[in-house]
Amino acid sequence: MNEKPVWKINGYLGLIILLALTCLGAILLLKQLVLWGLLLLAIAVLFFSTSFTIVQPNQGKVVTFFGTYMGTIRDTGMWITIPLSVRTSISLRVRNFNSARLKVNDVEGNPIEIAAVIVFRVVDTAKATFDVDHYEEFVEIQSETALRHVASKYPYDNFANDGYSLRGNAEEIAQELGIELQERLSVAGVEVMEARLTHLAYSTEIASAMLQRQQASAIISARQQIVEGAVTMVMMAIARLEAEGNFQLDDERKAAMVNNLMVSIVSDRSASPVINTGSLYG
Repeated sequence: MNEKPVWKINGYLGLIILLALTCLGAILLLKQLVLWGLLLLAIAVLFFSTSFTIVQPNQGKVVTFFGTYMGTIRDTGMWITIPLSVRTSISLRVRNFNSARLKVNDVEGNPIEIAAVIVFRVVDTAKATFDVDHYEEFVEIQSETALRHVASKYPYDNFANDGYSLRGNAEEIAQELGIELQERLSVAGVEVMEARLTHLAYSTEIASAMLQRQQASAIISARQQIVEGAVTMVMMAIARLEAEGNFQLDDERKAAMVNNLMVSIVSDRSASPVINTGSLYG
């Protein structure tokens, strides 16, 4: 099914025609032309009065005539369309769908809780009416299915900094979720305007253990940077002392200096220096 326009005329013009036929039918009845008068009144009542429809802003009217799809009215206002037809209203407004918090296993098998908000609107009223049964429920079910599928393809967090993760690449995950949703919902004539994650967390049964893992990973990463910086600083200090201090350090003194500098820089506590005031000989 594809949406198409339906035959229609301005409702105010149709109202004038309806009044004219009614008046003419009444005149014919007064002149004792009963058959013609009743015929005109029947046409006015059965055809014109059953063809009036009002379309609100951002609304579509799907017109069916004895089970056949005739077209859709999208223009706002009062219209006259096919008489004796059924007209179903479809909202064309932008709407939000907030998914429930779903419990999913990520690609590493860790149970996580995830939720998303989907911004969508109907762009093809024929597909939304005839190709799926209750397109609102279809959007909800397919949105949750797509969210589960995307969440199961990536880890919650990538400690190796290799590839995407749900927590570290929210923009990329949202784009992929939107693309997959559009593929699933195009059959219902729905356009996905935006898809965003609104909730992401480890499940309660592993949240404490994963928090400790994140803290340990952060500590290791910070220590790595500190050690790399400390080595660079020590090498620069020794090179500058030898270049500008006009003296050479033997291997033993270099080792002692490296040890003292590394301890003072890398240690998470303040260093307590021992001051050498010289030797006292008797």
